Amino acid sequence: MANQKILVIDDGKTIRMQVRDMLPQGSFEFLEAKDGVEGLDLIRKIRPNIVLLDFFMPRMNGWEVLEQMQAQPELQSIPLVLMSGRKEEVVEKVPDLFDRFEFIEKPFGQKALIGALRAAIAKSRTPKPAAIATPKPTTPATAATTSNSAIPALNVKLDQMQADIDSLKKQLVQITGFIKQKLK
Repeated sequence: MANQKILVIDDGKTIRMQVRDMLPQGSFEFLEAKDGVEGLDLIRKIRPNIVLLDFFMPRMNGWEVLEQMQAQPELQSIPLVLMSGRKEEVVEKVPDLFDRFEFIEKPFGQKALIGALRAAIAKSRTPKPAAIATPKPTTPATAATTSNSAIPALNVKLDQMQADIDSLKKQLVQITGFIKQKLK
């Protein structure tokens, strides 16, 4: 990830600074925007390597930025991490689009941030269906095509889930060892 441009779009200066401080030193060129309008302008001008995008912001919210990015083929492949402290509302608004970007719930730590960045990069490398559109009625033929195009996205999700499971197993072993030591 060395020398990658990372753009953080969030109306909260505290969040922007926390993300900057959590990133490995020297690994990223850090850029920031305080709202969606400013952020979309920077995306179009500098084409960052990855974008962290707050969902709820003034002037232009994260959903509108996401729609604009998906409508422009040259911006669709930019890895995107959507951030919000209100996951339920985000899921309600964009339930079928999580294969296009990664989501991280605020507040988050450095490990979760790095994991989200890696997952977003992986998702950006999988083939994407056409730009965001209103769902169309499915026929048996379109259902088969849709399910075939969903396989790579599901494989990315499966890999991420397996990594999470492995991490939880390691933590469980550490906790069990700690408890055993305390009981001696």
